[in-house]
Amino acid sequence: MTAPLFLGVDGGGTKTRFVLVDRDGNLVASHEGPTSYHLEVGMDGVRAVLADGVAALFRQAGIDGSAVAYAFFGLPAYGEDSAAQPLLDAMPQPLLGHSRFRCGSDMVCAWAGSLAGADGINIVAGTGSIGYGERAGKSARAGGWGEVFGDEGSAYWIAVQGLNVFTRMSDGRLPRGPLYGIFKAEFDLGAGLDLDLCARIMNAHDRSHVAAASRVVARAAQQGDSHAIRIFDDAARELVAIVDAVRRLLDFAPGEPVPLSYSGGVFEAGALMLDPFRRHLAAQPATYSLQAPIVAPSGGAAIYAARLAGEPLSAAAIAHLGSLL
Repeated sequence: MTAPLFLGVDGGGTKTRFVLVDRDGNLVASHEGPTSYHLEVGMDGVRAVLADGVAALFRQAGIDGSAVAYAFFGLPAYGEDSAAQPLLDAMPQPLLGHSRFRCGSDMVCAWAGSLAGADGINIVAGTGSIGYGERAGKSARAGGWGEVFGDEGSAYWIAVQGLNVFTRMSDGRLPRGPLYGIFKAEFDLGAGLDLDLCARIMNAHDRSHVAAASRVVARAAQQGDSHAIRIFDDAARELVAIVDAVRRLLDFAPGEPVPLSYSGGVFEAGALMLDPFRRHLAAQPATYSLQAPIVAPSGGAAIYAARLAGEPLSAAAIAHLGSLL
């Protein structure tokens, strides 16, 4: 295999996705591994996830690192700890056998995929939440401070709001709606055993386990629970606030259309999230042009790798990749 290949890694709080793409947008190999969030699994954990994923790609494609023209490793919480950054930066070299790579934040993968690397803003609402955009060579981010500080609008945040409503319904501070019964069934809480939910959640020791409860909140909202519906409305408002902060940081001119896209599992709730998101966007002073993501974040990492190599993928190649990822 002599054609240049681009390796993209989209790390996340729940999963890490690896793709190998050629210049025509063909998906040569792909792999999915566990989280590469160093605050959860440690540096050795990240190193193992990356090593396993890269090795899996190379086995599938029948190549070694020399066939990779360039790689981009988008890692969660990258750039948020000056002591951790050089350790993360050093991880890919022994896996590839060369230095044709760059590490960065996973927010770049989401932006590059959703907008195909064009100027504009992407909002991520997955396990965590963050906004990132580029315009005229300038980049900016907002949000993404982590679940302790906020991560407003994320799956983790939605889950915590839902858990809070359950506790209030359980002990009588709120009337019991559909959310109460759905949580009891999901976590197999028998009569008089509501407090067992504390152990089910607190003993998990990872944020992805907590974030998964956002899907329970979504089911409650779809069954008409007013408190669950409010949680998704509040989440949409928080995500729009992140988007608008990025817009201001990028100095979009008054009246200038702002290309905007989205990614992350929270948006898989469809209209439950997108309808209030559009409504809160419309209340902003800017003109947003909301579009569905073109390529998944893992493909965005490969698109960005090609750009870093000085061999950007053509529009046709990106469209083809979008049909695959």
